[in-house]
Amino acid sequence: MIQIDEATYFYLFLLFPGMVLLYLVLLYWKKRTQRKFADPDLLKKLAPARSGFKSVLKLIVFLLGLSGLILGLANPKIGTKMETVKREGVDIVFAIDVSKSMLAEDIAPNRLEKSKRIVSEIINQLASDRIGIIAYAGQAAPQLPITTDYAVAKMFLQYLNTDLLSSMGTAIDEAIKLATTYYDDQEQTNRVLFIVSDGEDHSDGLAIDAVDLAVEEGIRVFTIGVGKDKGAPIPVKRNGIIQELKKDSEGEVVITRLNAEILKEIAEKGNGAYIDGSNTEQAVEEIKEALNQIDKTEFEAKQFADYKDQFQWFLGAALFFLFLDIFLLERKTRWLQKLNLFNEEDHE
Repeated sequence: MIQIDEATYFYLFLLFPGMVLLYLVLLYWKKRTQRKFADPDLLKKLAPARSGFKSVLKLIVFLLGLSGLILGLANPKIGTKMETVKREGVDIVFAIDVSKSMLAEDIAPNRLEKSKRIVSEIINQLASDRIGIIAYAGQAAPQLPITTDYAVAKMFLQYLNTDLLSSMGTAIDEAIKLATTYYDDQEQTNRVLFIVSDGEDHSDGLAIDAVDLAVEEGIRVFTIGVGKDKGAPIPVKRNGIIQELKKDSEGEVVITRLNAEILKEIAEKGNGAYIDGSNTEQAVEEIKEALNQIDKTEFEAKQFADYKDQFQWFLGAALFFLFLDIFLLERKTRWLQKLNLFNEEDHE
């Protein structure tokens, strides 16, 4: 298992295309200037030992040196053994609405991004609980099984979008039914389901029946409402630019509104609570308090331990390539000239 201490240094790799482009511009300028000075045949006589390949090689070696330096600064670590640890916590599943109505921008930047922000902040507050993620629209689909790896959970969370599921509409009952099969530990009695949604439901009341099934399985159901009562249109975007607003079959602009009543009813039937997601900080605090009131259950979890730094190998490679770049001249090497590997003609 590899762990990165300072992943932000990887952004330095974005400078590499600019460096290559700058090198090509410089190369073009040098050739253009040389042509103004003399014709190609005369230049080969004046500088017969100059190698075009060595110039490219110097750039490659320099970039390899910088790559090693960046990787060294990021400090990769490798877990040397797997160990089993005892942890106490709650099994939490987040069912996140990814229907088209979640694109409404009555809550900035939109309902879906707000939902992801809330869940991400909740994960930041957890210590030893296990978490899973479900995405749902007209149907529900598992995204992340129950795990203690919060970094992976946040990564999966970022990939959620309204194109994830092809089915149209919103069926909260499908998310609840899937959640009842999601908890993999039969001995874990403290099970919590958070439904994050704007409350739009096209399941004709089936969600309430599904809650009864969840309660029978020992699941407490909380709901987090994301959206405004006054509602907002659903933008249809292309390349981040609004092309039009979604319309119904009669050509009228669709206005999607927060249906807090259905979410409150689901939470009440599920022995949980309804939480207003308008204010991220306040919502996270309420959820934290609710989780603290739930008894923890002990479970076993496997995790890598004894992580060892590997930065020294990358820094060593970086120093080697950078020193090599300093002593690597752009002239042809004598023994390479004799081998003529690159089909470089010798001009007298």
